[in-house]
Amino acid sequence: METVLNVLHVLSAVFLVGPMAILPMVGMRDLRSGEGAQVASLAKATFVFSLASVAALVFGFGLQGMAGIPISRPWIWISLVLYLVALAISLLVVVPTMRQAGTDAATGGGVNVRPRIAMSSGAVSVLLVVVVILMVWKP
Repeated sequence: METVLNVLHVLSAVFLVGPMAILPMVGMRDLRSGEGAQVASLAKATFVFSLASVAALVFGFGLQGMAGIPISRPWIWISLVLYLVALAISLLVVVPTMRQAGTDAATGGGVNVRPRIAMSSGAVSVLLVVVVILMVWKP
């Protein structure tokens, strides 16, 4: 069962957490092209993948419990905090900003929010990279 949870944890990290980090970058490309409807669609997808990425957390807790690794290990709780911060930035900054950008691009007005999308999605990506490093390295 531990192997199954490990596979589910890694698959959910790759196929759910990965798009959470990558889709905003695709959205910025579409925003430069003036494709507001596509940016709005990517905002929805980013929202869905961000929420679904919680599956990686659930499988990770299951794996941690089965392996008997205490949550007091620094690499586990630091990873947990960093992931939750990345999730919060994605849901509270990236997705709303992408929605606004999609609406603004579709109507032909609004302010340039590309820097805010770039900065916040970049922060999400950096935090997720640190989580991966901690999960592999286990200092």
